[in-house]
Amino acid sequence: MAIDEVTRAVIDAMTAVFPKVGTEVMDAVEARRILAEMPQPEAEPYKVGRVENRMAGDLPVRVYWPPTERAVRPVVVYFHGGGFTLCTLDTHDPVCRLICADADVIVVSVDYRLAPEHPYPAAVEDAYAATRWVYEHARELGADPGRLVVAGDSAGGNLATVTCLKARDEGGPPIALQVLIYPVTDAAQDAPSHAENAEGYFLTAAHMRWYWDCYQPDHARRAEPYSSPIKADVSGLPPALVITAEHDPLRDEGEAYAERLRAAGVDTWSVRYAGMFHGAFGLGAMLPAAKEAEERVCATIKERVG
Repeated sequence: MAIDEVTRAVIDAMTAVFPKVGTEVMDAVEARRILAEMPQPEAEPYKVGRVENRMAGDLPVRVYWPPTERAVRPVVVYFHGGGFTLCTLDTHDPVCRLICADADVIVVSVDYRLAPEHPYPAAVEDAYAATRWVYEHARELGADPGRLVVAGDSAGGNLATVTCLKARDEGGPPIALQVLIYPVTDAAQDAPSHAENAEGYFLTAAHMRWYWDCYQPDHARRAEPYSSPIKADVSGLPPALVITAEHDPLRDEGEAYAERLRAAGVDTWSVRYAGMFHGAFGLGAMLPAAKEAEERVCATIKERVG
């Protein structure tokens, strides 16, 4: 499906202000400075009950509660995208508010350590530690530890599913659902969509090469399952929702991962959104395809754990 005029305008506007990592910008600190200066959306944030910054052990997290009272709620541990290298709790604040409000769940957003200062497996260790902390402290947050969800977009999708692998391998905590939004699953970056969507759709192939070089400079270890979950034994993982975008270098590896989950007997739903690009999730106020993806994510969380 061809990109429509509105979506093209959004892609071009985002591309114009995003740091050109992997080509013109090679330093992560500089890339973060440019990202911090990007103009912020003018739309009103989703209304939530309250938001608190806390510490999950040594890790900063941000906790969101819905506006209405309930005795106990499901809890979603959310890992932001950004190629393991960029983005913060602030950049993904709107997405976390959206999920909190529309899925009627508590959301805990995790400020995991970033590469290249903290290469693999630092982010994996932080993601797993944060998930264990949420499980152990669920009751004091007003959450049900038996309805624990992990979710994330892009690199955060990688961390969400790798957290499921570690929870299986290390005896918990039990995870009820994983939500993977255009996830990074394969460091090889050799699927056809990497060439098909290499340029012109916000995320580029050059970005991905730079992200992987920052996150895991030791190429020999990139096939490890906690790095490239496409290489993992995925049997026994929790049910999964996998969202992919038609115009995304990561499209094929996300869909291939969904197929691996299905083949291993994991209850898996995967949806490709036509006309959507990597980075569109959270832009539902402007883009119908993004709105559909957001509604699917929140509806699935409600149906499975609500």
